[in-house]
Amino acid sequence: MIEIQTQMSERAVELLGLPDDQPCFLLDVGCGSGLSGDYISEEGHHWVGMDISSAMLDVAVEREVEGDLILADIGHGIPFRPGTFDGCVSISAVQWLCNADQKTHSPPKRLYRFFSTLYSALARGSRAVLQLYPENSEQLELITAQAMRAGFTGGVVVDYPNSAKAKKFFLCLFVGGGGPLPKALGAECTDGEESQQARFTKERTRFRNVQGKSVKKSRDWVLEKKERRRRQGKEVRADTRYTGRRRRPRF
Repeated sequence: MIEIQTQMSERAVELLGLPDDQPCFLLDVGCGSGLSGDYISEEGHHWVGMDISSAMLDVAVEREVEGDLILADIGHGIPFRPGTFDGCVSISAVQWLCNADQKTHSPPKRLYRFFSTLYSALARGSRAVLQLYPENSEQLELITAQAMRAGFTGGVVVDYPNSAKAKKFFLCLFVGGGGPLPKALGAECTDGEESQQARFTKERTRFRNVQGKSVKKSRDWVLEKKERRRRQGKEVRADTRYTGRRRRPRF
């Protein structure tokens, strides 16, 4: 699990496209115990981490991470002055804003509050790279629509789109200007095939070959659900060749 987290952190920082040999000031949204921050520090950058879990931040303190830590709910916004950060990364955090954990929570409003204040806190010309696990195409569209509404351009990069386990979604957001989306890993295209990317601008949202995850109740859908439960620390039965297979009705 730690290795996967580190790999996703490395990929997120790579997608930021930071200048070589120049230390940058980065924001880590949903920093947890600081695993992403460790890689950021190794690369010579400085960082601030935000997380809603005091227990995870306590672990980060015990691990003596180099970044500064803030206990905060990102659904309330990013509490920093305009242009503070040279970039932002987030691993497996933003999709939780789609859940209404309290009666007063409105996912669209919380997402917009997060993205609008993040846009302000980032320097012009910088990027935010948010790795996430959307439950379906509607959730992915909700997230990207609020990012677009807040002023971001950019799109979704899907690494290893044909792999049930290795498939990863990275929302690459640009502040004050666009440019080509980074190339997805494991998504080589032949003539006539579309790239596993979805790009949007302020004027229009457009998805290409990114229609969410798998059909509900299908084998891939079951495997993805089990993988999410494993990441949450829940007990899950081992995968077998019978996983997700439809059973015949009993009489």
